[in-house]
Amino acid sequence: MTYDSSDSTGRSEAGVPVPGGEALPRVSGPVPGAHSRALAARLTRVESRNITRITPDEVPIFWAAARGANVADVDGNVYVDLTAGFAVAASGHANPRVVAAVGAQAARLAHGLGDVYPPDVKVGLLERLAAVTPGDLGVTILGSAGAEAVEAALKTALLATGCPGVLAFTGAYHGLTYGALACTWREDFRAPFATQLQPGVRFAPYPYAYRWPGEGDIVAAALAAARRLLDEASASALPIGCVLVEPIQGRGGIVVPPPGFLAGLRALCDQRRLVLVFDEIYCGLGRTGRWFACEHEEVVPDILIVGKALSGSLPLSAAVGTARVMAAWPPSAGEAIHTSTFLGNPIACAAALAQLEEIEERRLIERAALLGEHLRRRLESWRGRYPAVGDVRGRGLMQGVELVEPGPARPPATDGAAQVIARARARGILLLAEGPAANVLAFTPPLVITEAQLDCALDVLEEEIARLPR
Repeated sequence: MTYDSSDSTGRSEAGVPVPGGEALPRVSGPVPGAHSRALAARLTRVESRNITRITPDEVPIFWAAARGANVADVDGNVYVDLTAGFAVAASGHANPRVVAAVGAQAARLAHGLGDVYPPDVKVGLLERLAAVTPGDLGVTILGSAGAEAVEAALKTALLATGCPGVLAFTGAYHGLTYGALACTWREDFRAPFATQLQPGVRFAPYPYAYRWPGEGDIVAAALAAARRLLDEASASALPIGCVLVEPIQGRGGIVVPPPGFLAGLRALCDQRRLVLVFDEIYCGLGRTGRWFACEHEEVVPDILIVGKALSGSLPLSAAVGTARVMAAWPPSAGEAIHTSTFLGNPIACAAALAQLEEIEERRLIERAALLGEHLRRRLESWRGRYPAVGDVRGRGLMQGVELVEPGPARPPATDGAAQVIARARARGILLLAEGPAANVLAFTPPLVITEAQLDCALDVLEEEIARLPR
């Protein structure tokens, strides 16, 4: 399907032409341009200074329009987007089916009383989630941000086990609300709020073959470390009832654990009657070449968390659990003990139904697997050609390239990654850095990106990586 502007005015609110979706980059001036710089100056006066990084030397571009795998900024530059807007736009920015569903639902019913008088479309979405999630998952708590779904899963685990502690993992990112933040590894996020965080969270090492601190069987060592932490917690005032893990770490640096790790966690939870929660907010809904990343290992959790790509447009998340674990919640007595004003918002639910239809009917999961193989071959070829390239890892259209400094120790090349990203942006390619040192180039494009767009982006990145010090 070719994305064009025939179903719209063809211009954004800022007067910028809406890109076609399959276009190659078009940059006509300096990046960021004058309009982005003017908006940055206005933004600094009205937004918390902690939100958007703006300095005299660093100004973001401001998006004005997007379609397919293209983004246009307020200065009219057109980019190829390798971020999918934090992996949200799986079926493409402004997907026509999603746009139509949002408009039709907004005209019919824009808001409902989600836990009192539910909108009819919510039922359809919950049934659809039950159909696409693996195993006997199928009872859902909806939320808005992904962190809300994490909170719902943590609450469920406490009700199901009576144990308040959580086993999370090094490198983990689960969100910034307090329950989710307590399970997030990064100290820069945690430190300002440490005194208010749940003290019962313990972090086990997340295993992956590159830079593992020990020797021998990586999976066995990681599971042994998890077992020790569970044993220690069992003798404390905060025993662990929940194991929370990303089947592929996203913000941790696109890290894929070795085969057997997820199955080992499943066995550990079964032995100890713990609730196993998979956070697939980043890696779920087709991105890795399966509906869910856990399906590559054929492991089903007790609760599966999704968000980001769920609606492809509007804030929506879900914690999908088994009937057994979700039965830990008491029946509603007229006041739900976990809800929110916008729970099951009908516009977001309609968008999600359209998004799931697009992913399935256009075979975007299969496309992610096939195009992901092409992407991986290109990325793997960089290892032998560019000294700055370290590990290459990922699945489907969720791939990461680690940049390292020259020399035998090969420390993370944080500055190098920043340089590559800035130079690529100036040439019309958008991508982000992930990992604790922000040195992993992350490739998470819309699943509708064309091979020509992807190859163009990779050509640009190859040239910029080649410019790094050797």
